[in-house]
Amino acid sequence: MFFLARQASTQSKDHSHFHKAPLSHLALAALGVIYGDIGTSPLYTIKECFTGKHGVTPDPNNILGILSLIFWSLMLVVGLKYVVFIMQADNKGEGGIFSLLAMLHGKLKKDGKWWPFLTILAAAGAALLYGDGVITPAISVLSAIEGLNMATDAAAEYVVPITCLVLIGLFIVQKHGTAIIGKVFGPVMILWFGTIGFLGLLSILKQPAILSALNPWYAVNYFSINHFHGIVSLSSVVLCITGGEALYADMGHFGLAPIRLTWYCVVLPGLILNYLGQGALLLQNPEIVNVNPFYALTPQSLIYPMVVLSTLATIIASQAMISGVYSLTQQAIQLGFTPRMRIIHTSEQASGQIYMPTINWLLMIACLILVLVFKESTRLASAYGIAVTATMAITSFMYFQVIHIKWKWPLWQSATLLCLFLFFDGSFLSANLLKIVDGGWITICIATIILITMITWRDGRALLAKHYELMRLPAEVFLKDLAEYSPQRTTGTAVFMSITPEGIPHTLLHHLKHNEALHERVLLLSILSAETPTVPPEDRVNLEGLGQGFYRIKASYGFMEAPSMPEILELVGNIGVTIDIYTTSFFLGRETLFATGPAPMAQWRKKLFIFMSRNAWNATSYFKLPPDRVVELGNQVEL
Repeated sequence: MFFLARQASTQSKDHSHFHKAPLSHLALAALGVIYGDIGTSPLYTIKECFTGKHGVTPDPNNILGILSLIFWSLMLVVGLKYVVFIMQADNKGEGGIFSLLAMLHGKLKKDGKWWPFLTILAAAGAALLYGDGVITPAISVLSAIEGLNMATDAAAEYVVPITCLVLIGLFIVQKHGTAIIGKVFGPVMILWFGTIGFLGLLSILKQPAILSALNPWYAVNYFSINHFHGIVSLSSVVLCITGGEALYADMGHFGLAPIRLTWYCVVLPGLILNYLGQGALLLQNPEIVNVNPFYALTPQSLIYPMVVLSTLATIIASQAMISGVYSLTQQAIQLGFTPRMRIIHTSEQASGQIYMPTINWLLMIACLILVLVFKESTRLASAYGIAVTATMAITSFMYFQVIHIKWKWPLWQSATLLCLFLFFDGSFLSANLLKIVDGGWITICIATIILITMITWRDGRALLAKHYELMRLPAEVFLKDLAEYSPQRTTGTAVFMSITPEGIPHTLLHHLKHNEALHERVLLLSILSAETPTVPPEDRVNLEGLGQGFYRIKASYGFMEAPSMPEILELVGNIGVTIDIYTTSFFLGRETLFATGPAPMAQWRKKLFIFMSRNAWNATSYFKLPPDRVVELGNQVEL
């Protein structure tokens, strides 16, 4: 096993030079950003294991068995799978399911069998993460506010309203960015993990017998006692590792070393101590499971401060998930899975800090609906877990493709590791599938709707590109005819945007047909999506002179970047063609789409694509063009 880990490390370059800040600063920032979800799971995990439809009786054997399962899940799924192995598969320092897909692009793009399947698989993983992004803020904040019930019975009727107010406030402040509040994330999470670990330790000292749960025999014995019900209860145990995917997805912001440091030195000890402390309390008094074992660890006089601290921690967990959904959407736009949306950069220093109004309000509405419908974290937990476990299984399979196809591991090594990962992922996923009727259907519906829209947008854009490809005129033919015809050339520069960096774009031909004139300098611009998260400025632009005042520009942007026309023109000026953006005309095509064509796509999918196309964010704002310098040329297309 360690041989495999060492081999993995040799396949990935060290990207630590991208992170200039001291390790301690990066570790503190990582603590405040990526551990909120998994860090707040003690609020509800133990309670769900012993209550609800799939709960087991809190007798000593079951308590030790559940605690053993939780301990080894944290150690093997998060500590081994993600921290040791998966995080070695970085794409120029970035992680996440789209990074894995991009790493395979060059190897499998020409493979007509595997590439479409892996593309859909990655899109499915992303869609499931959206489902997780809806549930995480709702269940985290709701479970924290429920701590008020420990202080007074009169608080019960106020739990849902307070939760809704906290969530509304959280989504309202998103437009201001996370720069200010982000400064306190790290210290708050240190206080959080220190507090829950200390409270757990006090409980363990009173009942040290709980430490025997570290023996994996109790996990095995748990299944021999509970049989099928033991497997079903894994759907509650998995709540302890929700958020494990975030370690990999957010790796590019901090680097591998800070994440490993915080996991082993702060997060893992705090979680294990708190879980064991809750278990020790249950050994002493099994009845507290009907209240909340997490808050039962807290002295009565400190309940209100603990509720406040828990709420802050869940807000941080929710903030991390919301920011992650923004980032995921930006990647999906660049990779061609979703239409253009309005992206607002909330920080001049950190390009990754963005705000997307459309996504923000949709998330808020979805979270509020979940809270108002389910009203209790216990009921909401029934919908939680499917998205997490399915995404983990998809990540395992994509990782297998990377190590076998890109890194060229022997099949037996790759398959062995895949089987080990899928043993845990498959066990948790199959257990969660039993929760579909209890609320899991919500996650599946959300993910299915998002996946259908993603694939429909991708396929629709491919059909549109094929349509224009058939109409495309080779550049050589056009320039030859231009030399013979010699149309009038006006002063100034014109930029014609083209989907593909080949031939002459339809917008230019349309313009020439109606005006019978061209600018003296014409730039044919194609913005391409790179296989890497970012593209260095020196590699951003490729300029090719075609003659007769024509130039072809290829601008490459990574899947974590947003295109910017001012930046492109500045880089073009640095390599010899000076352009003033405010005296340049930009010609864009605007298609009016109809679903009456012969394209091989279901009629309802054509209509869905047309609807998304009509509601996409306008290209002028998305590419940061001067509005008074843009000319749009209409065209009707039958799909």
